[in-house]
Amino acid sequence: MTEPSVVIRPAQPGDVEVLHRFVVQLAEDEEFPGAVQARPDDLAGALFGSDPMAHALVAEVAGVPIGFALYYFAYSTIMGRRTLHLEDLYVVAEHRSRGAGRMLLRELARTAQAHGCARFEWWVLRTNDPAIGFYRRLGAREVDEIHVMRLEGAGLAELAGPGG
Repeated sequence: MTEPSVVIRPAQPGDVEVLHRFVVQLAEDEEFPGAVQARPDDLAGALFGSDPMAHALVAEVAGVPIGFALYYFAYSTIMGRRTLHLEDLYVVAEHRSRGAGRMLLRELARTAQAHGCARFEWWVLRTNDPAIGFYRRLGAREVDEIHVMRLEGAGLAELAGPGG
């Protein structure tokens, strides 16, 4: 008997709880347990609220979610066009050899092309060797000419403050 195939579909509001669980599992896999501050209702607002700022795809087998990709559109002033940024990609460990990650990325590449995006970008932890190898096999390259900079917490508040 053959295994059921992986299906990729747009996320629906009823997926929010499982998407949140996947976000938590991804953080644990990346060795950031407890780092997730977002709640399911934050995710619901970002994906399905009155002003959605992100989109998600769900990978499922026989109607059971096994992974997801969360993405948003940005703009490149250099390219003069939209870009697609992948925020999170996660497939449950026991399903990783089924091609679901590749299928999610393929659907995102198609989405990028359909929306006229000049680029499809994402970040990956330097310590995530399996993911880096996977992305390289797909033809992705590392961008060495930039550093990701971040302000958060007290630093963000200080800059935003009256004397910032």
